[in-house]
Amino acid sequence: MAATWLKDAVFYEIYPQSFYDTNGDGIGDFNGIIDKLDYIKDLGCNALWINPCFDSPFKDAGYDVRDYKKVAPRYGCNNDLYRLFGEAHKKGIKVLLDLVPGHTSEEHEWFKMSQKAEKNEYTNRFIWTDFCFQKAADLNYVGGESERSATYALNFFKCQPALNYGFLKPEEPWQLPMDHPDVIATREALKDVMRFWLSHGCDGFRVDMASSLVKHDDEKKSGTSAIWLDVRKMLDAEFPEAAMVSEWSNPPLALRAGYDMDFYLNIPGGGYSTLMRDYAIFGMEEHEDNSYFKKDGDGDINRFLDEYLKWYEDTKGVGYISMLTCNHDTNRPRYTLEPDELKLAYAFLFTMPGVPYLYYGDEIGMRYLELPTKEGGYFRTGSRTPMQWTKGKNLGFSEGCEDSLYLPVDSAADAPTVEAQENDPDSLLNMVRGILALRHKEEDLQADAEFKVLCSEKGKAFVYKRGSLTIAVNPSNKEQTAPVAVEGEVIYSIGKATLGSQITLAPQTFVVVR
Repeated sequence: MAATWLKDAVFYEIYPQSFYDTNGDGIGDFNGIIDKLDYIKDLGCNALWINPCFDSPFKDAGYDVRDYKKVAPRYGCNNDLYRLFGEAHKKGIKVLLDLVPGHTSEEHEWFKMSQKAEKNEYTNRFIWTDFCFQKAADLNYVGGESERSATYALNFFKCQPALNYGFLKPEEPWQLPMDHPDVIATREALKDVMRFWLSHGCDGFRVDMASSLVKHDDEKKSGTSAIWLDVRKMLDAEFPEAAMVSEWSNPPLALRAGYDMDFYLNIPGGGYSTLMRDYAIFGMEEHEDNSYFKKDGDGDINRFLDEYLKWYEDTKGVGYISMLTCNHDTNRPRYTLEPDELKLAYAFLFTMPGVPYLYYGDEIGMRYLELPTKEGGYFRTGSRTPMQWTKGKNLGFSEGCEDSLYLPVDSAADAPTVEAQENDPDSLLNMVRGILALRHKEEDLQADAEFKVLCSEKGKAFVYKRGSLTIAVNPSNKEQTAPVAVEGEVIYSIGKATLGSQITLAPQTFVVVR
């Protein structure tokens, strides 16, 4: 791991078009992020992840990049982003940008050049078959849209042609090996983009679909891993404090591929999904919600631990597992959990090992809104609504007309706002500030401190250690005990705990004991 500053980092994820609008056009901008840096710092977050902000036709909310070295005019200009880096650094805040390495927009100049019939330096920058009616093997593909007699492979949506990082085991003449000069040129172009932003003050990258580069890769993703290890070699030599977090959700692979952090994502049936989102999504069969932090559910922390502990033990000292309250692809936790339940869930997430991420607005319990799709968001659109600052016009997000807003704000009379929660000592906002302050103060709550489970039996309080601190949680609406002797000073609590030869927690209690 290269970036030493991650040990005490807490990230705040910002969806830039929805954070704060300073010019009244209904879309958030870089100046809006700059204006709110003090708020972010006071929250306890000392690092930012900004969702894609590069020039784009926005068919996939910016994950379809048209120019990697130019910011989207809706947010400002390149100089505004450079200023954001500088202002953030003055306040001790690091900034990661969202890097999309696996594909571009179909409007990117590289792709336009690769579509031409005559050969040029970009002919093989993307994955093309060698005939207009030939299918791209087991990849999704598009034909009939280019003067070139070939079909091209997609990496995700139709608007996102796959960049060519080669095939681990080529089987057709058009499948280039990883050591082909044109494939190496793609990798070097990726490094060039990274160098550009790092040299202007960016502190690293969140990497979109990080495991998707090399095609026909093996189970261990050895081809894609080789590319990231090559990138890491460049970073270690030229930008040793730069950090990378992968959208991979396989820490044993991702962290050994040169990443500092890997996201633990909300994959249905995965351990993380059992904490706050154990309900049917993506057309899954309906089933009862037994999320662990749902007070009236029948949750079991072992459904999380069975997966997490294997990964934790396997990757100790290699890199960090990053858990998040939510992200732009995931239903907000408020969808099914009330603020009192969220307090316990957040207290747990922010006292676990690794580097945590807080999604903008989760600190006030913003709701997931059922909305029509916007910019390829589909069901995810409801988690991308504007930040709710005040009870004023457009909940303080923008002075623009309501119909100009990127997305509508929560119209409920009790829509949560920063303003309403600021002076309420019992608010979710102030609870988040308190637990993050504790994390920064206590080294035993930070990324590297030891983690050990003391009691995880279903129906009993969940008790774990971080270094010398003992932590216990009971998210249910019934009293719970655990057969663990806990004595000492309570340094943080939500609810009421009785210490002694065993620990007893009142309903919905979280406690940290020294």
